[in-house]
Amino acid sequence: MASNVLRILAILLGLSLPTASATAAVPLLQSACAAYSAAAAIPAPRAVIALRFSCPPIPAPDRTRWTWLRIDGSQLEQLPPQWHLLVDQTRFRRVMLMTVLTDGSVRRSIRTAGALDGIGAPGGVLDFGIGDRGSKVRAIYLGFDGVDDLSLIRRMSAATDIEAARSRDRWLILMGLFAGTLLSAFAYNVLIDRGRRFPFQRWYLAWISIALVYGMAWSNSFGIVFPKLVGPWVVGVDYILVGLLVGAGGMFFLSLVEDQLLPRWLQRTGRGLAWGGVAIGVLAATNDVLFPPLLLDRLLNMVVMTSAIMAFVGIGYAIRRGSRVVWFYVIGWAPVLTIFALRVMRNLGVFPQGDMLDIAMFGALAFEAIVLSLATSDRFRALCNELELARQSREWGLIEAEKLRSAALTDPLTGLGNRAAFQQALQTSIAVGREAPFTLFLIDVDHLKDVNDRLGHGAGDEMLCHIARRLATVAANGGGVAVRLGGDEFAIIAADGEDQCARIEADIARIQGTMWRHAEERRALSLSIGSARCPRDGREPDLLYRNADLALYQAKRLGRSLHHRYDAMLRTLLEVSTAFASDADVAMQRDEFLLYLQPIVDLQDDSVVGYEGLLRWQHPKHGLLMPSQFADILVEERIGPRVQEHVLDIALTLLRDNGAEIPYLAVNFTSAQLSGPVAAKRVLTRLAHFGVPPTALCIEVTEGVMLGRAADGVVNTLHALHDAGVRIALDDFGTGYASLSHLRQVPVDTIKIDRSFIAALERKSDSAEEIVRAIIGLAHGLGKAVVAEGVENEAQMHILLQLGCRYVQGYRFGRPVPWRAISATTRHRSVVQG
Repeated sequence: MASNVLRILAILLGLSLPTASATAAVPLLQSACAAYSAAAAIPAPRAVIALRFSCPPIPAPDRTRWTWLRIDGSQLEQLPPQWHLLVDQTRFRRVMLMTVLTDGSVRRSIRTAGALDGIGAPGGVLDFGIGDRGSKVRAIYLGFDGVDDLSLIRRMSAATDIEAARSRDRWLILMGLFAGTLLSAFAYNVLIDRGRRFPFQRWYLAWISIALVYGMAWSNSFGIVFPKLVGPWVVGVDYILVGLLVGAGGMFFLSLVEDQLLPRWLQRTGRGLAWGGVAIGVLAATNDVLFPPLLLDRLLNMVVMTSAIMAFVGIGYAIRRGSRVVWFYVIGWAPVLTIFALRVMRNLGVFPQGDMLDIAMFGALAFEAIVLSLATSDRFRALCNELELARQSREWGLIEAEKLRSAALTDPLTGLGNRAAFQQALQTSIAVGREAPFTLFLIDVDHLKDVNDRLGHGAGDEMLCHIARRLATVAANGGGVAVRLGGDEFAIIAADGEDQCARIEADIARIQGTMWRHAEERRALSLSIGSARCPRDGREPDLLYRNADLALYQAKRLGRSLHHRYDAMLRTLLEVSTAFASDADVAMQRDEFLLYLQPIVDLQDDSVVGYEGLLRWQHPKHGLLMPSQFADILVEERIGPRVQEHVLDIALTLLRDNGAEIPYLAVNFTSAQLSGPVAAKRVLTRLAHFGVPPTALCIEVTEGVMLGRAADGVVNTLHALHDAGVRIALDDFGTGYASLSHLRQVPVDTIKIDRSFIAALERKSDSAEEIVRAIIGLAHGLGKAVVAEGVENEAQMHILLQLGCRYVQGYRFGRPVPWRAISATTRHRSVVQG
């Protein structure tokens, strides 16, 4: 077995083992002479022999004639019978071998380019078998019809049968190892990652496939299975494959080296050379008319050399910039480029003919395939690591982005969506609103300020969280989404039609009045709700929101703890209110705002102890307007405070001009008039300006003003005014949420019982009498005066007297009229008491 291995290695390396009949191959190309026949027709032997041959061959191609090579028989004397003439493959139309023996006889064989069966041999040669002993051969004539160029025939030799067999075996073993190596490298790189293919992997697989096909074609290995695939056909295919090898090799290098290591000009030049090599290879294989074959062959060799030079330049850049993978490329390509340079020198005659450089070329290609396979593997691992790190970084980034997005869309207190989330949800719902109508609910938590004041902000936050959980459950059950807009404002978007909206309405109604407990305290929950439906009430987010907000405002005006649906009348009223606001400026200049006075009477002696000033607007278009008809302008940010100041001036003018007949005048104040650090000073300054004593003015505030968002500032202002002598009255007591704690905190002189309780006194089934008795008792216990509003008949008056209420006002004692319309009798009663 060892001897067989040694024989295979010897055959592969071209070494001569001791053999009785072994004779080295005889090189013939350098000593051959050349001539050209006169016509393309098959010449007669005598005509060929008679040609004038030049030695050595002068490459003067003429594809319209036969080109002949003559080999003198003196070089063949040592050859035994059955020897072989081995000629490098080239392109031609026909080939003729003519053997002239010493006895004058001629043996002739003619083959066309498509009928070379049996003469193709491994190693890329045509094998012409000659049976005569070399000593009997006078001369050999080898003629080509339409040959490309004699200089493209780089090898021609005579070999014994044994030497030819050894050469064949050597090439078959080499190409077997070559094919096995490249196929293994190909399979490894295909299986290394079946999911992802980086560009350098794809170019490497392309290069190795082309190299495999090139080696098998060039060496005539395909001809073993397909005998016709030899000769001119293979030469044309080889040109194409060489061009593809140049292109794939260049693109592989550019894609293998790490990004940003090669300058742009070098990358562009490399790509140009790669695709230029492909183009010239295809042109050399298919176009042998417009351009001389020798020129195209030389151009292709120049592109290969230039590509190699550019690769070395790129290698220098990559090494200088710290590339790791480029070293694999250097190791793999160095042997190939070295062998290629030696082959070029052999073709130029510097080295003698032989198979060794061709064998070394394919060995170098196999070695390169292995090294470049390692390079792709190393680069692949590096890129996979980079991609894995990038993937992890991206995943962490996505997680962080999701956290940030969630934080940006989440209310930190309640965990519901915030205003930004509301805007997104509303935009999305609006986009499909025509196909899937939905309802927007805006919800305000009533009296949150009172909870914060009495129980602390922690309790207020706890109540908001409790309500948020309830609303989230309501929204989920109704197929909607709940968000907190800020402060005490929530919203629900119910996108599943009327049935789901009705369910949400019913669920919210069940929350109303339910008890919420904090420590030992219990509070009844109160929500004001406004709703608007898309697309009926608005097709744009802003319009729908404003309409729902109008409905919410109406719910608050109607007494809170209510749900009000938007209707077009609200928009009309808003427009009227806007028109009134624009009219108010002119109204103040024209003195259209009036104070109607209604007396406050002491039941014990039927005397007038004071008056309440009730605002009226003598509108030139709409006539006399009650406050309820233009109430919105009184709280409007721009015009409201100015109207209120104007009304205060009217009241102070009345007191200044009629102070002797008006014991005191009660005027309703809004929170805007009483908010801010200078509110008390502003009122006292006006009193001083008109020369009215503070005791002549009574400020009436409702529970809403006292418990509103500006409650702290209002209470401080009331204390300052009360200390200065101004009377304070709490209006409409019993209808809101004022409690004993508020009565202790606010310096109230008078408590006014709301007219709704007075109207119910005559209905025995109601508990109004007990409520009024409790209010009177509470007020007297705190040292406060009590005024019953809305007393309209004798029965109500007698009941109030029995309950201990001393002061009343209402139609029974006088309707609100201008001061000049008040009778002298009433004024006299005021003077007496004053």
